[in-house]
Amino acid sequence: MKVKIKILWEKAPGKGVVEVIRGKLDFLIIAGGKGSCRQGSFNFESGTGILEAVISEANIEAGAFPTIVRVRTKTDSFSFFLRDALDSENPVWIPEYGVALLPQADNRSYQEVSRDIENRKIMSDYSRFENEPEETFEKAASGNRQQYAPTWLGISRDMRIFRFGYQEKVGLFGKVSSCYLAHKTKLWPQDLLFAIGQGASCRYDITRRLDEGCLPILKAVQKEKFMQYHVTAFASLEKGILKKDRVSGTDWLASYANSGGQMLGEAGREKIKEFLEKEMYGREEEVVLCCRVDAVNTGKTPCYAWFKNPYFRIEKDIEGISFDAESGFTFFENKILSLTLFNGKPLPQQEMAILLPPGEKAVFDMFIPHSPLPKKRGGNLSKLDFDAHLKGARDYWKGKLESSASFSIPEKKIDEAVKAGLLHCDIVALGKEPDEPVAPHIGWYSPIGTESAPIIQYFDSVGWHKLAERSIQFFFERQQESGFMQNFGRYESETGPVLWTIGEHFRHTGDEKWLKRSFPKIKKAVDYILKWREKNKKEEYRKKGFYGMVDGKVADPNDYYHSFFLNAGSYIGLKRIAEITEKIEPAYSSLLKAEVEKYLQDIRSGFYYAMSNAPVVPVGDGSWAPFTPPWVEQNGNIILYADGGNWFSHGAFAVRGVTTGPLWLIISEVLSPEEIGSRFILKVNQFPVTLENAALSQPYYSRHDFAHIKRGEVKAFLKCYYNQMTALMDRETYTFWEHYFEAGQHKTHEEAWFLMQTRWMLYLEDGNSLNLFSAIPGRWLENGKEIKVQNASSYFGRISFGALSELEEKSAITAYFECRGRKKPEKVVIRIPHPEGRKPVKVEGGLYREETETVEVKNFKGRCCVKLFY
Repeated sequence: MKVKIKILWEKAPGKGVVEVIRGKLDFLIIAGGKGSCRQGSFNFESGTGILEAVISEANIEAGAFPTIVRVRTKTDSFSFFLRDALDSENPVWIPEYGVALLPQADNRSYQEVSRDIENRKIMSDYSRFENEPEETFEKAASGNRQQYAPTWLGISRDMRIFRFGYQEKVGLFGKVSSCYLAHKTKLWPQDLLFAIGQGASCRYDITRRLDEGCLPILKAVQKEKFMQYHVTAFASLEKGILKKDRVSGTDWLASYANSGGQMLGEAGREKIKEFLEKEMYGREEEVVLCCRVDAVNTGKTPCYAWFKNPYFRIEKDIEGISFDAESGFTFFENKILSLTLFNGKPLPQQEMAILLPPGEKAVFDMFIPHSPLPKKRGGNLSKLDFDAHLKGARDYWKGKLESSASFSIPEKKIDEAVKAGLLHCDIVALGKEPDEPVAPHIGWYSPIGTESAPIIQYFDSVGWHKLAERSIQFFFERQQESGFMQNFGRYESETGPVLWTIGEHFRHTGDEKWLKRSFPKIKKAVDYILKWREKNKKEEYRKKGFYGMVDGKVADPNDYYHSFFLNAGSYIGLKRIAEITEKIEPAYSSLLKAEVEKYLQDIRSGFYYAMSNAPVVPVGDGSWAPFTPPWVEQNGNIILYADGGNWFSHGAFAVRGVTTGPLWLIISEVLSPEEIGSRFILKVNQFPVTLENAALSQPYYSRHDFAHIKRGEVKAFLKCYYNQMTALMDRETYTFWEHYFEAGQHKTHEEAWFLMQTRWMLYLEDGNSLNLFSAIPGRWLENGKEIKVQNASSYFGRISFGALSELEEKSAITAYFECRGRKKPEKVVIRIPHPEGRKPVKVEGGLYREETETVEVKNFKGRCCVKLFY
C-alpha cells in the first residue's frame, strides 16, 4: 500500500533524514520553504518547512509491527506510526518541536493546525489538576477502591509475627496466622480461628483502628445491633512485659531464609537446617499474641453474647486437639496452643452464650504463643496480666517513636499514617539486638537493594542512623566475592541502589570511621559495576544506542535489556560513592568521578536515542509526545507493540514498560527535571498510563512524584500522593499492599515511598539549599493549624521547623527553621501556601516570590523566622 503524508514545521529544522521502518520511502520532496532533498535526506535553508513523503509497502493496520517513520534532525528528532499521520480530524501535533503531520490532501499550514487544536480547548490531566481544587484524602478515597489487610503484630527485630484480622467471608472476628515472615508455622495445621457474635448474617459492621492511631496494637469493634464486641490485640513476650532490653531479635540469616524470593534455595536452606530449627522452634521464650474481647450490651434489654474458643476450621480432620475446662488451655499434639480466660478465670467450655444485662460486659482474654508451648511452660501463660502487657506494649512502641524525629501534621490520617509507617517498617527490620546486621525486609519478601532503599533512607531521615547502618550491613554480608549484590528473585538491579543508599546514609551522618571500615566492600561493588560497564563498551553498541550501559533483569519478568531503571540506579550509586570518598580516598574519588561523567553521557545518549525512536502518542490535550521505552532496544514503549510481544504483567499493561522506565532518570540525576526529555516523560505519564496521576498496579515504583515536586507542580503531586495512598493501603490500619489487587501484604517498600513522599513535602535538600513545605496542601495552613517537625535528619544535620497559621487572630502565618548540624544550608526556601490562594501584603524575614509562594532566606546562620501578613 502507498501512503502520502506531509510533515510540517513551524520553523525549518535545517538538515535531516527521513527513515522508514517496515516500509519503503519512495519519494521525498520539499513542499514548502526553501531547500533540497536527496535519497531520504533533506536540507532546509530557513523559514517554515514542509516535506511530502510517499511510502509504499506500508502496514497501517491496527496491531503490532506497524510502519514507523523516523525524522532525524540535529536537535528535535522524532518518530511516528505512519497510520497516525492519516487522520486529519486528529492530526499528530508536537508543539515542543513545532511539528505537525497531515495526509497529503490536507492543505492546512502548521499555524492552522496548531490553532484548530488549541481552539478545541481540550484539557490534559495536568491542566485539569491545575484548574481543580487541590486533591484531598477524602475526595480521593471516595472514588478509589477500598482495601482490607490483616494487621501484622510483632515485637520488631524478630521474625515471629502474627497476621491478625477478621474472617472476611464470614464477617466476624477472628483469624490468626502464626508466621515466620513469609512462612506459616509448620506447628499449626491451619490458621487459628475464634468466633464472636451471632455469626454470618446479611451484613456486618466491623471497624478497626490502631491504638493511639499508629501503634502496632489493633483495636476493633464488631457491632451487632446494640451488642458490641471490642477487640484489642498485640504481641508481647511469654515471660515478661515487652521492653527494649528484653527483645533479642532473630538472626538476619534466619529471617532471610524465611522470606519470599530469597536466593538460598532449598539446597541453601538445607545447609542451615539445624540453625533454622533452633531460630524458629527452639527459642527459650515465645512471642505471644494477647487478645481481649469485651462483649458489651449497649441496649436497654438483656441480650446474649456468643464466644467460640480458638479452633482450627476443620477440627474433625485434625487429630491431637483438645480443650481443658479446668485450666482454659487448648492443647495440640500435647502442647499448649492457647489459653482463654472468661472474666479472669479459665474458660469453662469451648463455646459459650452469656446473657448480659443492659450496660454490662463479659471479658474474654486469649493468649496464643507463636509456637505451641510444652505443658511445663503453661504457668508462664497463666501469669500473664493483659492490662500490664498492654501498657508495656504501648510504652515500648511509643518509646520507639520518641527516639525518632517527631512529625506533627495537621491532617489526622496523614499524621497517623506517617507514625504507623515507621513502625511498620521497623517491625520487619530483622536481626539480632543490639548490634548485629539487620535485614530490611519489604513485608514478607527478602530485602532487595532497590526496594529496601527507601526504607533505609527513611530510617536515616528520622535519625535512626544505627538501624540504617545495620540494614546496609545486611547487603555487605550477602555481597558476592565479585562485588555483585543479589538477594531476591535473580534481580540484577540491587548493587547500584545499595551504593546510592550508602551515599545517602553518609550525607546524613558524615561518619568517616564507618565509611573507612566499609570502603573495601563499597569498592568491590563499584568495581563490579565498572566491569559490567566495560563489557558493554563495544563499538557496535554505539549505533544501537546502549554503548556503556549495563544490561540485566530488574523485576519479575525476564527482561534482560539495557534498561533505564537499571542504569539509573547504577549511575546514582557510583556518583554518590565518588562524592563521599573524596576525603578518605581522594585519588580514587577523582578517577571515579571522571568515569561517572562518561557514564552519565552514555545514559543520556541512550535515552535521547530511544526517545527519538519512540513513536509519539496523544496525551489528552490534542498534542502528542514520544512514549519512551523502558530500555533502549525497543521502538517506543513496549505496550504500543511496535515490535510485537506480550507485555501484560502484574494486572496491567502500563507497568512493565512504565514503572521501571525512564522516570527514574530524574531522581537519579541523569536528567534535570526541566529539560525536554523530562517534560516528555511526564507528559505521556497521564491517562491512560496513569489514572488521577496514580500509577497502575504497583504504583510506588513510579517516580513522577519526585519530578513533580522538583518542578513545583504541587497539584499534580498531590493527585499522585492521595490517590496512590488511599487506593493501596488499608485506610483503617495504614497497612500497604504491594499491588491494588491484594498481592504482597504489609508491603513496606510501598509504605516507605509514601513516607519519603511526605518527607519531600515537608523538607527536601537541593544542593546547598533546603526547601521547606515544597508540596504541602494549602489546607494544612488553615487558621489554627500547625505543622511541627522536630529533630529530623537532613544532609545538613539535625533540623527542626514548623509553621503556625493565625489568620483569624493576626492575619498572619509564621514559619521558623533551626539547623544544629555540622554544615548549614546557604539558603532556606520556605513555601507558605495560603489556604485560599491569597497573596501576602507584607513579608518579614526574607524575599517573597509570588509565583512560587516562597520566602527565600539567604546567608542562613542557623535559625530563621519568617512571617507573612494577609
